[in-house]
Amino acid sequence: MKGGCAVQLFLASTSPARLATLRAAGIEPVVVPSEVDEDAVVAAAEASGGALSPADMVLLLARAKAEAVVNEVAASASGDALILGGDSAFVIDGEIFGKPHTAERASARWHAHRGRTGQLFSGHWLIRLGNGNEVAQAGEVAVADVTFVEDITDDEIAAYVASDEPLKVAGAFTIDSLGSAFIETISGDPSTVVGVSVPTVRRLTRELGVFWPDLWNRNRA
Repeated sequence: MKGGCAVQLFLASTSPARLATLRAAGIEPVVVPSEVDEDAVVAAAEASGGALSPADMVLLLARAKAEAVVNEVAASASGDALILGGDSAFVIDGEIFGKPHTAERASARWHAHRGRTGQLFSGHWLIRLGNGNEVAQAGEVAVADVTFVEDITDDEIAAYVASDEPLKVAGAFTIDSLGSAFIETISGDPSTVVGVSVPTVRRLTRELGVFWPDLWNRNRA
């Protein structure tokens, strides 16, 4: 696989964690928010095919987000470009936990999950464009086991929930900010838990015929 030609990555997400993770990997993506009604997309899929597994759900939503911005990106991109869509869900005992949105839900989850282990599913969908035309697509799901500390106190839970951080993330926790102190262990790629597995994105990039270092545009001369 030959390299040497810069390839622009477009991120169909407004997640600060995903953006920071890609930046740390040497990539400055163009952020293109995708206006996807996630509940409607899942409901439509389940109406025709039954309940989705966590892996199928996050991959479906990742694809929907990437495809939602294709026309917008195609109109502005020149040369080779990649569009990345992502979605995450946390699962314990087969129950899927997305963003809690309210302090009451976030608090209840932390009280129920302390000392326990769950799985974070992160879906990735990558679309390659060439001169504004779609060339190929590929998707993959990454999974990591996350174990919460057992000794987190009620006061610590209250303080964490009051920060508003857990209200906006799948599973009501982070590993790259305030929530990191309350995570005992992670089994798997840590960036999966942030919401974008960098090794997974690299594999998809190679699958679509793009040289990974060609995405490195941070501080490029």
